[in-house]
Amino acid sequence: MRNRALGTLGAMSLLLVSIPVAAHHSFAAEFDIEKPIELQGILTGMDWVNPHGWLYIDVENPDGTTTNWAIEAGGATQLLRRGLRKTDFPAGTEVIVQGYRARSGEPVVNGRSVTTPDGKNFFLGSESR
Repeated sequence: MRNRALGTLGAMSLLLVSIPVAAHHSFAAEFDIEKPIELQGILTGMDWVNPHGWLYIDVENPDGTTTNWAIEAGGATQLLRRGLRKTDFPAGTEVIVQGYRARSGEPVVNGRSVTTPDGKNFFLGSESR
């Protein structure tokens, strides 16, 4: 009886430990290093969260329509260590983002850098890439 209880407890522990690992993804699984992209647009929002921060920008298409792009960045702690603050990115700011397209074809980018109108250039990628 004791061995069964210990076995069940061990199995549950492994399951709980594996959930966060399965939730994270590799760069190559979601983004294509062969598809670099530069976007210029208006910042509409920012999520300062872990494991990845997100910038959202409206980019005008050649036909005059607008697409809202999601830009994946490093985590909040990584961004803070690089000197970025939420106040550096007020909504309505024009930005230029360089990064890599999502393999899915959706308007999602793994951001490498963002440049603000005053010429500040921030590294957005996570340290592991």
